[in-house]
Amino acid sequence: MRNPLLSMLLASALALPAALQAQVQPAPENVLQLQATGSVEVQQDLLALTLAATRDGADAGAVQAQLRTVLEAALAEAKRAAQPGQLDVRTGAFNVYPRYGRDGRINGWAGRAELVLEGRDFPRISQTAARLQGLTLAGVGFALSREQRTRVEAEAQAQAIERFKARAAELARGFGFNGYTLREVSVTADEPGFAPRPRAMAMAMEAKAATADAAVPVEAGRSTVTVTVSGSVQLR
Repeated sequence: MRNPLLSMLLASALALPAALQAQVQPAPENVLQLQATGSVEVQQDLLALTLAATRDGADAGAVQAQLRTVLEAALAEAKRAAQPGQLDVRTGAFNVYPRYGRDGRINGWAGRAELVLEGRDFPRISQTAARLQGLTLAGVGFALSREQRTRVEAEAQAQAIERFKARAAELARGFGFNGYTLREVSVTADEPGFAPRPRAMAMAMEAKAATADAAVPVEAGRSTVTVTVSGSVQLR
């Protein structure tokens, strides 16, 4: 006598390959993968000056207190010239660390505190930096403001899209097709950050500003924003 449960399991097992075959989609044909880029070069319009104070002594608390005093005074002075977007003021790193002698024991403490002036108003930033007492120039960097980057990124994106479309149409004709339709596409953009000035140049700028007792001389360079469009098209 045939077992009903066994018969049902057997029938299910035989039906499974057929069901799996029905679910398998045929591999797409005449699909082309490609990418195109657009690049726009633009003047950097954002400046960041990093100013630093260093102190050392036998007592960690005393070193920290000295740095805090210098930083608070400089911060108060810088904030008087602050203007959103044109000159923004923020503190940077603040560290106190031990110094070691030849015997490996702690023989003193050193510390460093930073103040960062950042914005689009280069003269305001450089003149403010020159007025801050007890701080020296530690770094100079240039970048693109958010508004500038957004505008330029839109130009580069339009470039990349047009090049992607032109390339797809050209390849479709080359392969003997009348045209194409988009299957999938992705758009990516680089994020150019601050480009630091070489340390030697920053030191020269610092020395010039110190001897002339004038605003720190700054001159921006250029940045390139690149957008890449990649994806696949169905030739038809």
